[in-house]
Amino acid sequence: MKAAVLHEAGGVPRYEDFPDPVAADGEVIIDVKAVAVENVDKAIAAGTHYAGEKYIGRFPVIPAFDGVGALPDGTLVGFGGIRLPYGALAEKTVVPRGSYVPIPEGVDPAVASVMASAVTAMSMEAAAGFVPGETVLVLGATGVAGRLAVKVARLLGAGRIVATGRDDHQLREVRAIGADAVINTAVSDEALAQAYLDARGDGYDVVLDYLWGRPSEILLRALVPRSFAFGKPTRVVQIGESAGAELTLAASSLRTSGVEIYGAAKGLDPRTMEEVYQRIVTWTRSGELTFDMEKVPLSDIETAWQRTNLKGRRLVVMP
Repeated sequence: MKAAVLHEAGGVPRYEDFPDPVAADGEVIIDVKAVAVENVDKAIAAGTHYAGEKYIGRFPVIPAFDGVGALPDGTLVGFGGIRLPYGALAEKTVVPRGSYVPIPEGVDPAVASVMASAVTAMSMEAAAGFVPGETVLVLGATGVAGRLAVKVARLLGAGRIVATGRDDHQLREVRAIGADAVINTAVSDEALAQAYLDARGDGYDVVLDYLWGRPSEILLRALVPRSFAFGKPTRVVQIGESAGAELTLAASSLRTSGVEIYGAAKGLDPRTMEEVYQRIVTWTRSGELTFDMEKVPLSDIETAWQRTNLKGRRLVVMP
């Protein structure tokens, strides 16, 4: 079969022949239809992700650990649990029997492969307890997940949405899809802190943080009251770290600001995950939630893997 083959950590997958997978007892072969390439896939391939050892323990290996494909009987499923070295970026892969779920009828495989990008946005409810009418700040709103977070916040009934990014053109696009105000973070620390304060209105109720690092540190510092006050609760959901894995957190940022910090997985279990997924499916079928994609054939993986100009579109590989 043809596959995207990675020969070393930090390398670029190459379009090559690779031995077909053979199913052992309790396994099933999947004919791959669509794979969304996310930042986590590239981090694992680069050897910089904490879970990397699980997915690229030996070389050569095929990257990506989930996707959409067909069972031997033709049933379209979303799959995971791949068995090394057979990742998802290939014509076929092999997974444990039952390590897949049916794709809802009427959902295109490419769209199905990217729907999970909207799941993190739903953490505003599951982790932070969002209620309609609240103000939501999306840190890192020009990326794929961040744009979806703006759309989801609007669908959930946010009263006001503030979004950040580093590119004015992309921020205009984010405003067009639902943000009420935007903040360019590519400014001095002082200017950014003031921009957060100017845009907060009556205060940020929920913050979806896809960035961490400098932008989040400045936000947490800016939310500390200038004088004694009873801080309005601001529930920060930590989702990503595209701006840095660490920050300095002053004690006053928690003691006097009313800030509460949660991980994105808070409140999620098999039942709530199913509820979240079904809401995303409903919005997708109705056309209320749309996904920006760049579809490429598997044969173009080497060029596509290195692209830096997707600007809010998810790369979807079609074997």
